[in-house]
Amino acid sequence: MLDNLIAVAAQVGILFAIIAVGATLRRAKVLNDAVVKGFVDVLILAVTPCLIVVAFQRDFSSAMLQSLGWATLLAFAAHFIGIAFACTAIHHPAHGTRSVLRVASVFSNAGFMGIPLEQALFGEEGVFYGIIYVGVFNVMMWSWGICTMRGGSISKLSYSDLRAMTVNPGTIGLLIGLPLFFLSAKLPMVVLECARSVASLNTPLAMLVIGYYLAGARLGKVLKTPSAYLAGVFRLVAFPLLVIGVMVIVSRFVQLDRIMLLSLAVSASAPVAALTSIFAAKYGGDVDMSVGMVGGTTLLGIFTMPPIIAFAMHLIHSQQ
Repeated sequence: MLDNLIAVAAQVGILFAIIAVGATLRRAKVLNDAVVKGFVDVLILAVTPCLIVVAFQRDFSSAMLQSLGWATLLAFAAHFIGIAFACTAIHHPAHGTRSVLRVASVFSNAGFMGIPLEQALFGEEGVFYGIIYVGVFNVMMWSWGICTMRGGSISKLSYSDLRAMTVNPGTIGLLIGLPLFFLSAKLPMVVLECARSVASLNTPLAMLVIGYYLAGARLGKVLKTPSAYLAGVFRLVAFPLLVIGVMVIVSRFVQLDRIMLLSLAVSASAPVAALTSIFAAKYGGDVDMSVGMVGGTTLLGIFTMPPIIAFAMHLIHSQQ
């Protein structure tokens, strides 16, 4: 387990070193809001679809299809576990703060933090399964997440909300990548190498963006709110351990792919999703609390992610 811990800590350290560069560039006024917004647009509109398509450039097999199905089921189960906790344990008199803390408890930064780490630890196969978690994340965030922020019900989702949930760069990437996977079809070399080059921007750009926003995080309100501590501990420690426990139990009855299980463990252990702040600003949540939760859990993630992922590696390896 010590070897696993050292290996994971090294990869997490590299990611946080790039995050530190992003924070430094903000302090030096090299980066500003407009530039970073451009980075985010590039990540969402170009890098994410290319990352998905490249990850699905592999020969079809029934075993991998089965693993995809289990990854989807386990990802939904993980989110429902988080929702059950959030709705029963997270309480605050102010709706805006309560909604942010509930969303922060459930949703991890599986895209910006999880996928770079999965790529570093497990290669394109890790991204292949990590993308499934992100897909489920998007469905749940654009349904339950929005309703929680608004304080309404899923039946009141607008047409634009439903369209964003079903038609976005991630689903477009899946619509291209999945048929290629099912047909074992390969893209032309020029197209594939172009997609790979764009996809390779995911780690540096995402970490620079996180570092930029982290440098501007305000933690004062988080430190004064007891419910925020509960939400943070659940997101960083209890939630991933619960998800790992569920996966270990399931794997005793069904033979599950090791890389798939570990990729989901990485996604579950990531800090609070950056989208929490965007939704808070758009749907009337407590923006200061959301920024503080994203920033605070990201800082703490450097200490919580390595031992949890190393523990998952040890536990899952011993089960197989």
